[in-house]
Amino acid sequence: MRIPAHSVCTAIRDDIVSGLFERGSRLTEEQLARRYGVSRVPVREALRTLESEGFVTTRRHVGACVAEPTEQEAADLLEVRLLLEPLGAARAAQRRTEAHLKVLRGLVRLGQERARRGQGEDLRALGAWFHETLAQASGSPALTSLLTQLRHKIAWMYVVEQPSHPVESWAEHGAIVDAVARGDGERARALTTLHTERTVVVYRLRRSDRGRDQGRDREKVRASQHAVNIASVRH
Repeated sequence: MRIPAHSVCTAIRDDIVSGLFERGSRLTEEQLARRYGVSRVPVREALRTLESEGFVTTRRHVGACVAEPTEQEAADLLEVRLLLEPLGAARAAQRRTEAHLKVLRGLVRLGQERARRGQGEDLRALGAWFHETLAQASGSPALTSLLTQLRHKIAWMYVVEQPSHPVESWAEHGAIVDAVARGDGERARALTTLHTERTVVVYRLRRSDRGRDQGRDREKVRASQHAVNIASVRH
């Protein structure tokens, strides 16, 4: 049974985003193959994909390493998000299905309920699910892929604090869904632009502390056998 490269890619990306692999640290095929319990072939393919996404860079005489984005590159991501998310909402207003609306409305109800109760941990996950579903409702696989990759990179580069007024934030989510349900693309775009502009203030750039706990992390990587999700693999 061959583990698909996309499963290995997801596992490596998750460990980069979580900070397990420090920025600038070397990524060897042998190390990664041992960690995820796979051969070096899917690892090699995964590293190529992650390099195209900007998570990995190849250095001469060193090989694959975790990328070290600049502050300007991080700032550019938020600007691109400000352009793409409103576009996705406008497309969703024209292409959404009833299934999309059902999920979006359910998420808004849950988000508003959790916001009133002050359950911040749940809100972060619900917010990510909301924006992922809104992107899927755009009916554009290319745009959905770009937005998904963008969210991964923002999560890698930024710490996202809880909004100071979560009830208002989820009311904005609800208004976006109402516009999408009515097929009003321009209003969906405008509301999403406003919402995205307001949420930028809760992003704090992560500071890379290379060297701190690197020895401990390397030991964790060597000792761990991170199981790749192979539920979707065909026998």
